[in-house]
Amino acid sequence: MVKNKAQIIAQFKAQFDVFMKDINIEFEQYDIYVQAFSHSSFINDFKLDKLSHNERLEFLGDAVLELTVSQFLFKKFPLLPEGKLTKLRASIVCEPSLVTFAMSLNMNELLLLGKGEEKTGGRERPSLIADAFESFIGALYLDKGLEIVEQFLEKVVFPHVVDENYTANRDYKTELQEFMHRHNKGNITYHLLDESGPAHHKMFTSEVLLNGKPLETGKGRTKKESEQNAAKKALNNGQ
Repeated sequence: MVKNKAQIIAQFKAQFDVFMKDINIEFEQYDIYVQAFSHSSFINDFKLDKLSHNERLEFLGDAVLELTVSQFLFKKFPLLPEGKLTKLRASIVCEPSLVTFAMSLNMNELLLLGKGEEKTGGRERPSLIADAFESFIGALYLDKGLEIVEQFLEKVVFPHVVDENYTANRDYKTELQEFMHRHNKGNITYHLLDESGPAHHKMFTSEVLLNGKPLETGKGRTKKESEQNAAKKALNNGQ
């Protein structure tokens, strides 16, 4: 059944209420969060105001992130020179990191997408997920202020930065293999389940198996990325 706008927004509201309870934030301005998760494809499908997608909030959230992360690093690493602080900040606010933070909260499930974007895997697309994270930060700043944004980042972002060598580029396949080896659980293999979409915009789905038994599946724009995402899910679930 094709859902209309009201049904989609009602479903979003139910999911968003749970999301905000999970992160222990009482919000005030509901509409601004709808905008934060509204992709331009959703706006176009329902012929809504062209400025009601999340790109303006993304612009604001990017600036708020730069400020709050800069302040955090300035205080955490008092002996680190400006150049290294700049590189470290770039590692934290880059797309792979933002996707990691967002996916730890299943934020991609809140995305409001057009039909075409949904069908071509937009909900798993790193750029859309990272943009939504920044948009949410922008909305949270406007709704609750800088202090609440900082409290949110103290739970979701800052714990990842344990030293000045932080990087977002983790090899989840290697980590999973090492985990299984340490615990003598057996052999890890990967299997491509599906390959869909046009040549310039493919989506791959792979599963990770332990001793031939499926553990998790993952999606990605490349076979390698889909395997990494499957391994990451397996690790997060304590496999």
